[in-house]
Amino acid sequence: MERRAFLTSSLAASALAVTAPAERLKGAQETREGKGRDFYQLRCYHLSNGPQSKLCHDFFRDALVPALNRLGVTPVGVFNLTIGPETPSIYVLMPSLSAETLVNVESRLSQDTEYLKAGAAFLNAPAAAPAFARMESSLLQAFEKMPRLNLPPATAANGARVFELRTYESPSDQDHKRKIEMMESGEQEIFAKAGFSQIFYGDTLIGSRLPNLTYMLGYESVSERDKKWAAFRDSPQWKALSSQPRYAFESIVSNITNVILTPTAYSQI
Repeated sequence: MERRAFLTSSLAASALAVTAPAERLKGAQETREGKGRDFYQLRCYHLSNGPQSKLCHDFFRDALVPALNRLGVTPVGVFNLTIGPETPSIYVLMPSLSAETLVNVESRLSQDTEYLKAGAAFLNAPAAAPAFARMESSLLQAFEKMPRLNLPPATAANGARVFELRTYESPSDQDHKRKIEMMESGEQEIFAKAGFSQIFYGDTLIGSRLPNLTYMLGYESVSERDKKWAAFRDSPQWKALSSQPRYAFESIVSNITNVILTPTAYSQI
């Protein structure tokens, strides 16, 4: 299927689907108010074409997301990879103020009888017909200047939305720290002025291809994304910031990974 056609159908499905009620989303946001910085576990499930997609979505919707909520991990985002390598893939974002909760999430889930019952088909899938091909996971800590995950307005309103997940790799730890400093010293404000929905910014503590940072932006559509990025690139503030000697004397970002995600009907983000 062509990417454009796939994206159009995915967005239409997202717009028509019934997501979590606004009251639950509001409650989830309220439970996350307070001091401290978020930690995020970001998973990517790589699938094979066929029955794995339904098996995974049934499991995430009926078992994993409710069980995570019972552990205080909320709101949980579940997204289909719409534009990017290695499709089909499903991304799951788990935010928590407790790194310990995220690190030990599997052992805690294994003690949840409701989760084990609801997720039996996925959890007990045989080797001849596995639930997924491979799963990658990383642990991130929120930036100091944006310590908590922000839900975009379209989530509570059950509106059409897409998300952009961007990962910036740096050639050294020093350059990595400098890029975080650059983002917190003006880049986030430029995003805000250009009208981006900024969902989260995370410094990757455990994962592949370190050092790197990952952040998520939200839009009503891909066409809106293109307009906002054009405004960002043309911003005098961005041109001034990116030309400062501290950030321009060498390439502080060596590789950028960029994917477009569409939330599932049951995603809480």
